[in-house]
Amino acid sequence: MNNSISFVGVWTTLVALGVYIYVLLDGFDLGIGILYGLSTNERHRDLMMRSIAPVWDGNETWLVFCGVALLAAFPLAFAIIIPAIYFPVLIMLLSLIFRGVAFEYRFTEPLRRRFWDGAFHYGSIIATLAQGMILGAFIQGFETDGRHYSGHSWHFVTIFTALTGVALIGGYALLGAGWLIIKTEGDLQRWAARMGRRALLMVIAGFIVVSIWTPLIESHIYERWFSWPNIAWLAPVPIATAAIAWWCWRALGRATGARPMVAAALLFLLAYIGIGISLWPTIVPYRVTLLEAASTPSTQGFLLVGALFLLPVILMYTGWSYWVFRGKVRSDIGY
Repeated sequence: MNNSISFVGVWTTLVALGVYIYVLLDGFDLGIGILYGLSTNERHRDLMMRSIAPVWDGNETWLVFCGVALLAAFPLAFAIIIPAIYFPVLIMLLSLIFRGVAFEYRFTEPLRRRFWDGAFHYGSIIATLAQGMILGAFIQGFETDGRHYSGHSWHFVTIFTALTGVALIGGYALLGAGWLIIKTEGDLQRWAARMGRRALLMVIAGFIVVSIWTPLIESHIYERWFSWPNIAWLAPVPIATAAIAWWCWRALGRATGARPMVAAALLFLLAYIGIGISLWPTIVPYRVTLLEAASTPSTQGFLLVGALFLLPVILMYTGWSYWVFRGKVRSDIGY
């Protein structure tokens, strides 16, 4: 039993860390795609695309890792969750493929550049919306019959999931703006800061809606956050969120350095912590706990050996790619 709990704790940490890293890394390059369609300046568009060209495909490695880790370490959760979100996952993957093709053809087919610009922009928006709706469906919970999903295929389509999808579009746009502030200068940098402030307002609105709506979904979430003494112990989370949001707003006003990006990453971390507090210890919300969904200790231990070899490799080549292509991106040089 102790071994089982230990392995579950390790794999929970790895999956949670993988999801957070994916959200940050693929989030900012999807955010670039979201902002891309809001600019009419061709030079700025070129710079925006060049700023993520060397790293965007590597960022999606973490999505693969999270999917494989969930399947291997928590197979029951995978068997319940995937049928429930099959369609938004499919839409997300098709959108990611479509926007990926735009990277290759935008510069090589100038006569169809408008089409590939649209593919990059709308592919980014649709992929982000699908991810946000997946998150909303996860918070809502899933109907189960024993060890099987018993709901319908369109369970993910609700007002709440649509709101979480729009909020994530704002969140990714905020990350994208932070990245552009780091990687560009001049007019584009200032434009990114203005777009970042608009995106931050969307994020704050999303925080408020989710914070009010989520406790109404399940009574135990309300009790966890608002019963005494929990309200005192957990109050630092919303207080820190408000403080970081204010810091992010001020950092965007200066429009320089890495502070807007760091602040945006901290906002995502606090939102992640808040969701974790609400749902703990379930992995299929309100139905199946982490221990119940886990594979056998021998399976998790065997898989952990491979993961401990694989993760350093992923971290090293991810870090190396960002180091090699550090600094400001310019229109007169390409990757």
